[in-house]
Amino acid sequence: MEEFWTAKRCYVNILLKRSTSLPDNSIDVALLYDIFHNLSKPKGILEEIHRVLKPNGILSFSDHHMKEGEIISKVTNKGLFSLSKKGEKTYGFLKRVNNS
Repeated sequence: MEEFWTAKRCYVNILLKRSTSLPDNSIDVALLYDIFHNLSKPKGILEEIHRVLKPNGILSFSDHHMKEGEIISKVTNKGLFSLSKKGEKTYGFLKRVNNS
């Protein structure tokens, strides 16, 4: 039950503050389903997900309100993620790690 409240707290924090309060590079997978089209500051959400994902972490993404090209463009255009897998309705994006 504690995991549920931790997940719910992260969800609320990321929407309101664009911060999960999680340590850098601490999670393997982030799910972003059917909400991206409604976000007022999607760039901040993607930056926070990128920050907390481990190197080579996966962002699993689906939003039936958006077309494929729009999804891929909006998630990859800042260089934080690259498309790694495309399913019928779900996309997998890998966290890109800056090696400089």
